[in-house]
Amino acid sequence: MTHIARSLASALGAIVLIAACQQLPAPGETAPGCPACPVCPQCPPVTPPAPREARFEAVPIAALPGWREATLAPSLQAFVRGCGRLGPSHALRRACDAAVAVPTQDENAARAFFEAEFSVYSIIAPDGASEGLVTGYYEPILDGSRTRSATHQHPVYGVPDDLVTVELASQYPELRGMRLRGRLDGRRLVPYWSRAEIDGGNSRFSAPVLAWLQDPVELFFLQIQGSGQIQLASGERMRVGYADQNGHPYRSLGRHLVARGELKLEQASMQGIRAWALANPAKLQEALNVNASYVFFRELAAQGDPLGALGAPLSAGYSIAVDSRFVPLGAPVYLATTMPLSAQPLQRLMAAQDTGGAIRGAVRADFFWGSGDEAGALAGRMRQQGRMWLLWPQSAPLPR
Repeated sequence: MTHIARSLASALGAIVLIAACQQLPAPGETAPGCPACPVCPQCPPVTPPAPREARFEAVPIAALPGWREATLAPSLQAFVRGCGRLGPSHALRRACDAAVAVPTQDENAARAFFEAEFSVYSIIAPDGASEGLVTGYYEPILDGSRTRSATHQHPVYGVPDDLVTVELASQYPELRGMRLRGRLDGRRLVPYWSRAEIDGGNSRFSAPVLAWLQDPVELFFLQIQGSGQIQLASGERMRVGYADQNGHPYRSLGRHLVARGELKLEQASMQGIRAWALANPAKLQEALNVNASYVFFRELAAQGDPLGALGAPLSAGYSIAVDSRFVPLGAPVYLATTMPLSAQPLQRLMAAQDTGGAIRGAVRADFFWGSGDEAGALAGRMRQQGRMWLLWPQSAPLPR
C-alpha cells in the first residue's frame, strides 16, 4: 500500500503545482480586483521518474559468453516441460509447438532450434545495471511425521482460512504481479499475523497442519526453498510445495546475523546459519522472527520433480526462479555466472519456471540445484554476481 500512497502523493503534488502556476497572472499583469502580484517564479522542471520496466537490448546470439560450448539438449528438455502450462495465445506458444518436434537428445537439433526460433536480449535493470545477484535453491528431504510427537513439534502449515489475498493489478495495472495479503478485522483489512505471532502461540491464528518436523531451522529453510520432501517413519515420503504467504516482506536471516556481529559475511551461508543456530539455541527464535514472512504449503504428488510457480516440473541444473514482473515465466534465459564459491564459469541456457519471495529485480536469479543434501550443499553456498539474457520469439513483441 505504501507504493500506492507514494504514487498518488506524487501525482497529486504534480497536479497542484501545475495548477498553481497556471492560475497565477503572468509577470506584470494584475488580476481583476487584486493588488499587483509579485513576479511568478518559474515552475521547477519536472524530473521524470526512474523507469520501472526492464530494458531489453538486442545482441547477436553468438555474442553470448560460452554459447558455442554450451550443452543445449537439456535446456530444450527443460523448456519443453514448461510448454504445457502456456496457453494457446501465449507469445511462446509457436516456439513450444516447434520444440516438441525436435529430438530431445539431439544436441545439433537443439542448437538449431534455439538459433532459428529466438532473438537474444540482454536484460538491463531499471537502474541500468546489467549484473545482479545469483543464488541457489533446492528441495530438501526432511525427517517428519503426519502427527505431532515428542520429537516432532514444529508444524508445516497449510493455508489459513482467514488469509485474504487482493490482486492489486485489478485496480492499479502498474502493480501487476503484486498482491496484498491480510485478514479481516471487522470490516477492515489488516496485516496478517507475522512469524513471531504465528510461532508465539497466538490463539487467534489457526491453519491446517500438513506435517510436523523435528527442527525449527529446517522448517525455516523449507519456507525459503518453497518445497520439500518429508520422510515419514513408515518409509513413505510426502511432498509439500508453496501455496501462499502471509504478506510480510522477506528479510534475510543471514544479513541480520552479519549486521549483529553474530556471523562474518563469508559465514552467512545456509550451512553457517545452521551451525550458528546449534550453538545459540537461546537466541534462535528471536533471530528467526526478524523475517516476519511466513510461507504456507500444500501437499503435492510425491512422485516426479517438484513444481515451480509456472506449474511445471523443475529441472535440476536447468530451471531458475526469476522476478516475473520483468522476466516472463516459461521463457529461456541464458545465465552467465560462476559455480558456488568458485571462479569457474557457469554459463547455461536455463528455463524461467519459478519465483520466490526473495527474488526481486530484473537481473536476479535463483538456480535450482535439485533435491537432497548434495544439491543443498551447492545451493547454500551460491551467492555471486551474474548476467542474464532473455531468448524471445523472433516474431513476438518484447514483454512489458
